[in-house]
Amino acid sequence: MDRRNFITAGVSAALLAKLAPGQNAHPAATVHAAPASRPAASAAAGRNALNRCRIGVNYTPSNNWYFCWNDWHMDPIKRDLDAIAGLGADHMRIMLIWPSFQPNLTWVSPAHLDRLNQLLGAMEERGLDVLVTAFTGQLSGQFFLPPFQKPDPAMYNDAEIWKAQELYIREVAKVMKGHGNLIGFDFGNEMDTCWKADTAIGDTWMTKMFALMNEVLPGCVHINGVDHDPWFQPNTFSPRALASKLLPVMHVYPYWTGALKYGGWMDPTSTGLITAFGALIRSYAGDPHKPVWCGEFNTCIEEMPEKQQAAWLEKTVTQAAESGVNWFTYWDSHDVNRKLNLNTLEYSLGLLTNDGKVKEQGRVFRQLAAAYKGKPVAVPSRTPPPPPMVQSTEATWQWIMDYLGWKPKGAGK
Repeated sequence: MDRRNFITAGVSAALLAKLAPGQNAHPAATVHAAPASRPAASAAAGRNALNRCRIGVNYTPSNNWYFCWNDWHMDPIKRDLDAIAGLGADHMRIMLIWPSFQPNLTWVSPAHLDRLNQLLGAMEERGLDVLVTAFTGQLSGQFFLPPFQKPDPAMYNDAEIWKAQELYIREVAKVMKGHGNLIGFDFGNEMDTCWKADTAIGDTWMTKMFALMNEVLPGCVHINGVDHDPWFQPNTFSPRALASKLLPVMHVYPYWTGALKYGGWMDPTSTGLITAFGALIRSYAGDPHKPVWCGEFNTCIEEMPEKQQAAWLEKTVTQAAESGVNWFTYWDSHDVNRKLNLNTLEYSLGLLTNDGKVKEQGRVFRQLAAAYKGKPVAVPSRTPPPPPMVQSTEATWQWIMDYLGWKPKGAGK
C-alpha cells in the first residue's frame, strides 16, 4: 500500500539475561573520531558506537505538533522531553520543516535556527541525543514544499537547488556542532515520498549529500531515512546503494508495507518484519553483520487495542534485537492532538497520550529500554540468502516470508 497516497486522500528477566555483559558484541566498527577542533563531533564518535544498542523515539510535539516551529513555546516542549527521558529513551529524531527554516533559496531563518538551538540544548540537559532531519517536505501526509520547488527530479539534479541545499545544511550544522548530544543528520523524512527520480540520479545525489554532511559534521552518523518503498521496488534510491552506507535505515510498519495481506496482527509477517527487513538490508549489502537501524516502526493498525499494540512492541523488538538489529527509534513519542486535521491514525500512535500519560506501549518501551539500551548488539546468527532476483513488491514479500519460514493462511486478526 502506498503510504503517501493513502494519507493524503513487560519484558521478562530473561531478556536481560540474554544481553548480559558477557555476551559477544557486534563486530561492527565504531564511528571514526573527529578532529579535536570539533568537540561535539568527537563526543558523537564516542557515544555512537554501532555495536551498542540504542532505543529512542521519533518526536511528535504535544503542543501544536510540528507547527510549533512557527509558534514557539519551550515550556510544553520541556515537559515532553521530561516524559520521553522518563521512558528511558536515549535519543530522539526531530523534524525540521524545510520551508519554515529556509523559505528562500539564499536565506535560512535565524529565528528558526535559534529555536533549534534551544531544543538541542534542552535535549542535552536531559541526556537525550538527537538525529536531525533536514529536507522534511512530507510528514504524516502533510506536505511542506519550499517556495523554490521545481518539478522532479530537480531536487536531485538542479544546480540552483543544490546550492540552496548546501547553504541550508551548512547553516544548520553551525547550530548543531555547538552541542554534545549529536547523532547526526537524517537527509529528510522519507524523501522518496516527496521528491522522486531515477535511481541513478538519486544515488548520485545521495553520495554527494553524504559527502557534504560528513564534511560539516565529521564523526557523526548521517543517514538517509527512506520509507519501505525503495527496498520493495525501484524508487529514487537503489537498495544496494542504501545498504552500502555506514548505517542503513528501515521504516517498518505492518500496515503500510502490506504485511496484513499475508497474516494477522501477531503473525510472523507482522511481529518478525523488522527482523526480516534487517536481513534483507544485509543481503543487499553483501554483509551478514551489517549494522542496521530501525528508524521508524509501529503497527499503524488503527483498530488494534492498546494492550495488543504493547504486546506487538515487546515481541517485535525482542526478536529484532536478538537477531542483531542495532538501533531502534519508535514512531512516535506522543499522540497528536485531535484538534489538528490529520489522518485519524495519527492521533493514537504515541507511547504517551497527548497530555503526557504513559500508555501500555510506553510501559513496555521503558522495559525494553532497560533491557537493551547500551548493551552489546547481538551477533546475527544467520547469513541471509541473496536478495530477490527481481526487485518488486511481490518478489520481496516472498523473500521475507521465505526468510521467516511463513506460509500465509490469510489476513485478519
